[in-house]
Amino acid sequence: MQIKEITNKSQWEDFILQNKEASFLHSWNWGEFNKNTGEKVWRVGIFDNEKLIAVILIIKVKARRGSFLFVPQGPIIESGILNLEFRILRKFFYFLKRLGEEEKVGFIRISPILENNNNNLEIFKSCKFKNASIHMMHPEMTWLLDITKNEKEIFKEMRKTHRNLIRRAGKDGVEIIQNTDEEYLKTFYNIHMETVKRHKFTPFSYDYIKSEVEAFKNDNQVSIFSAKYKDKIISSAIIVFYNNQAFYHHGASLSKYNKIPSSYLILWEAIREAKKRNKKIFNFYGIVENKSKHPWSGLSKFKKGFGGYQKEFLHCQDLPLSKKYLITWLIEMGRKIKRGY
Repeated sequence: MQIKEITNKSQWEDFILQNKEASFLHSWNWGEFNKNTGEKVWRVGIFDNEKLIAVILIIKVKARRGSFLFVPQGPIIESGILNLEFRILRKFFYFLKRLGEEEKVGFIRISPILENNNNNLEIFKSCKFKNASIHMMHPEMTWLLDITKNEKEIFKEMRKTHRNLIRRAGKDGVEIIQNTDEEYLKTFYNIHMETVKRHKFTPFSYDYIKSEVEAFKNDNQVSIFSAKYKDKIISSAIIVFYNNQAFYHHGASLSKYNKIPSSYLILWEAIREAKKRNKKIFNFYGIVENKSKHPWSGLSKFKKGFGGYQKEFLHCQDLPLSKKYLITWLIEMGRKIKRGY
């Protein structure tokens, strides 16, 4: 098996899209987005007799607490070769360690797209990885909805309250607008900042969100859903359409209009759009389970009300490369406790 850099978008995407689990966080466009925000990116693959059998997207993240190499929801390994999975992962780990030393980073961080079980955890432990102190880099517990059923079945299987609120939003005159125009992106961001103040979390910059939308826009893989009520946009969501899934990636709403259930109608229309695009799964992204005091508790209840099921991936894994990693561990653990995660 050989590791080679991949520079051809079609080769990368053709391989990724064979794996139903693969998310947009390992797509070519996610790599482009990170490059456009100033990060260094590597795309490499493992070849067995010239056949591509696994890929890994690597991002060098520059943070005040120290730089590190990050693998978002990967590596992606060809299905049906589980007997080679351990060898492939070890080969990637060796490559990452060598690259990390060359780039002089403090540690390597991987958010695996592997089921959370002891066998998968043991693979990482055997290679000196440890559970990251951070609560997560990307969602590890997600809520998924099978949208291969017809619309009537999907609607019927929702929580009764959700069905009623979707109907009520329509009766209240809420209109859903779908596009990627910058006018609507700016409006989303203004609502996002109001949501940030209300829930006290760290916001993304406007340039960050704009770069993300632009990275997926040309391939028609993203859309902004805006809820208009009495000539004013009162809530908004950014949905990424990739592989066989639609991802609810960003959402925001104005507290002044919290009695108008526009967010429920936005997601219902996003589900309907995903079906039109022949997607199989609507991915509501991160949730928490049975933690009433967690900052995401209310949002998790909102997502679950649409029906679906839970899927949990292995917790984020770190491989320390220098003593500076201890500083990162302490800072992240402090933030985790402070924020109630």
